[in-house]
Amino acid sequence: MNKKILCLLLVFTTLLSGCWDVTEPQRMFYVHALGIDFKDDNYVTYMQIIDFANIAKSEQPNNPQAQQAEIGNGKGKTVEDSLFDLYHSIDQKVFWGHITYIVLSEEVMKSNKVNQVLDFLTRFRETRYQIWVYGTKEPLDKILEITPINNKALTLSKLGDPLNSFKQESFVKPINIRKLVIGLNEPSHEVYLPLVSINKGWVSSKGESESIEMKGVTLLSKDGLKGFLTEEKTSGIKWMTNETIRSEITGQIGEEDTFVTVTLEHIKVEIFPIVKNDNVQFDIEVKMEANVLGITEKITTEEIRQEVTKQVEQEIRNTFKEALALNTDIYRLSEQLYRKDVKTWKKLEKDGKIELTEDSIRKIKVKAIKVNPGRESFIETIEK
Repeated sequence: MNKKILCLLLVFTTLLSGCWDVTEPQRMFYVHALGIDFKDDNYVTYMQIIDFANIAKSEQPNNPQAQQAEIGNGKGKTVEDSLFDLYHSIDQKVFWGHITYIVLSEEVMKSNKVNQVLDFLTRFRETRYQIWVYGTKEPLDKILEITPINNKALTLSKLGDPLNSFKQESFVKPINIRKLVIGLNEPSHEVYLPLVSINKGWVSSKGESESIEMKGVTLLSKDGLKGFLTEEKTSGIKWMTNETIRSEITGQIGEEDTFVTVTLEHIKVEIFPIVKNDNVQFDIEVKMEANVLGITEKITTEEIRQEVTKQVEQEIRNTFKEALALNTDIYRLSEQLYRKDVKTWKKLEKDGKIELTEDSIRKIKVKAIKVNPGRESFIETIEK
């Protein structure tokens, strides 16, 4: 009897088809990036749909002349409404599981609509918390239209794969949705996003070409946009995070025409709250290793160490001062007090922040624990 039942089951299973409700890959469109704007009381969403068939087999498109992506846009009273407006003009089902980054316009941040954007991204089951987030002042459609230099695949672009170039030059650390949500939820309820722009400084045999560049940071709070800091005003932030991998400074030593360029690596930062009679200041200790890239005159290890110490401290203070002018705790000092002395923090905080002034940073101790000349000595290659 058991054998007869088993045989019947085996016969019936051959009649079953597997995965009958799955959409075939070639019958779907894949979202790679989104740009979200807010105009005339409507969300305007730009969707970049990528052609994986053209780039899946190599780092460069199989057909260099083929278009890697197309950008469409829709508008609505909510982000979801604008997407459904987009669906009206899309030929196939849209898959969201491969979305890599999102770019927020200045207007959507000014209008305090970031929370609605995050709510949309975190509610939908196909999207992930690893999506990169950027801010921009540029037109969103222009940002999404730009392809990488040398016609590399869009998946390897500056915005789609930011950690690649960050390893070589750690200017502004990329931030994903997970870190953005944490930063806005916890003291001091402020974060900075990379500020991206269009660089027109590249040329090829076909003429001028454009690329994406990091131009500074976008300062964002739970209440909306605080402002922007351009590249020259944000140099201090890379020395205030352990996530910095490699960056450079060029300093003047002695005579006017004597300069040295070094890369700084293995950054280790510690921040110590100093509390005295309800007055809070912070001591900062930064340790790093320096590697000499280029010199214009014969110099010593100690001269390099002194220049590194002086310039890193100056950049940290200058960035802090510029951020204070926008009422922003760019180094999240309020969070440091919250983590290490929550009793004092509760006593002094207002809306998750403590009051900061230029004197809030009491002391900065920068230590270049190792100076590597790159070869056996610091003398010039050709002696004069």
